[in-house]
Amino acid sequence: MLKSYIDEICAAVNGRLLQSCDTAITAVTTDSRKVGEGQLFIPLVGERFDGHNYIDSALESGAAACLTAHRPEKLLPGKGYILVEDTQAALKALATWHRERFAIPFVQVTGSAGKTTTKEMIASVLGQRFRTLRTHANLNNCIGTPLTLLSLEEEHQAAVIETGMDHFGEIRYMGQMVQPDFAVITNVGDAHIENLGNTRQGTLRAKSEIFENLNPDGIAVLNGDDELLSGITLQNEILFCGKGENCQVRVTDVEELGIEGIRCTVTTPREVYRVHVTTPGAYMIYPVSMAIAIGERLGLNKDEILTGIAAYRPVGSRMHLIHLPEDRLIIDDCYNANPQSMAEALNILSRTPCRHRLAVLGDMGELGELSPSAHLRVGELTQELAIDTVIAIGDKAKRMTEKRTLETYWYPTIGAAQEMLHRQFTPGTTALVKASHAMEFEKVVAFLERQ
Repeated sequence: MLKSYIDEICAAVNGRLLQSCDTAITAVTTDSRKVGEGQLFIPLVGERFDGHNYIDSALESGAAACLTAHRPEKLLPGKGYILVEDTQAALKALATWHRERFAIPFVQVTGSAGKTTTKEMIASVLGQRFRTLRTHANLNNCIGTPLTLLSLEEEHQAAVIETGMDHFGEIRYMGQMVQPDFAVITNVGDAHIENLGNTRQGTLRAKSEIFENLNPDGIAVLNGDDELLSGITLQNEILFCGKGENCQVRVTDVEELGIEGIRCTVTTPREVYRVHVTTPGAYMIYPVSMAIAIGERLGLNKDEILTGIAAYRPVGSRMHLIHLPEDRLIIDDCYNANPQSMAEALNILSRTPCRHRLAVLGDMGELGELSPSAHLRVGELTQELAIDTVIAIGDKAKRMTEKRTLETYWYPTIGAAQEMLHRQFTPGTTALVKASHAMEFEKVVAFLERQ
């Protein structure tokens, strides 16, 4: 955060100054356990916690000042206090004010799947010319987004902000802070569909909130092969990216190389790029083409763009390849799952050369009325792709086993499945591990790594 003083912060959040302080504020935190010198502590309130209970602790640990929605009984000497009506609303106001201090390009990314991959790819490309801020870890919600924006420093020359959602209004809420110059939607799928009217049209409407805060001269960068996105019309310029003839940034000559990644040609109105991405999955054509589209518009040359694509590395449990002794491989893709990403991961497994293909699959959450048929379809796909063995874990995942005649096992919990996991992870096995984040399948990955 740029150095700020308590009077400026008070005005930005429309607060009332209860006690001033002379210390310059250089960072913001909502976690009293991670307070540093010169920080502003913002106590948030949830169903089961109230950060106001930790104000004294945060200030005594080095925070210079705090926001508060309740007038404290005592004020610690030398510390700043700003009274506000609502601390989360104040966090948003502060982030909006801070973002407006930067005349740099902002990219906002959303979509049903592939948000983090696309964000990382764009940031990798832009990073070849600009010092680029990007959303870290899972800070892509209504709390993480303002905290990310508040980490902008004088050195930053571009920002790529990932915004996730599971309800209407959230993309709008975050977009009001980001105010993007580029609005990116990766796709419209079934993730969180139970909260969005159980239709993809509802998901489209929720994702399209991103356009409400797109700058008047801003550009929408969309998946042109997505049936719903390809029909969008806007007053802003749209760049469609994909394989279709409607795409201004068009991908051709796609070669899937299994776990070695993909090769493809990307053609824009300005240039032709022959690209090799070492991350597996045909879906990688969309992050690549979107990063090229944005990089070109921000003035990067061909060499910079290709270097940025080559420098991309997946983060977290997203197509993370773990090579183990005895020619065993874990495809760790357990960060999250929905029907589209599950199908893509299974296709990658089916094309991986190995003696034994093992799919360890778990529940996909928040699918609402689609859940039974979606899980059943995953099981059917494993049969069609001739996946040698499936171990399904979780109540919903049981439907995956109903139409398989190949080797199949079901267990209610990870613990119950461990003996079979050990038996199946034999030399020469490639194991795909995938489920929704709530299933905690990182425990499956850790167990397999110990075998």
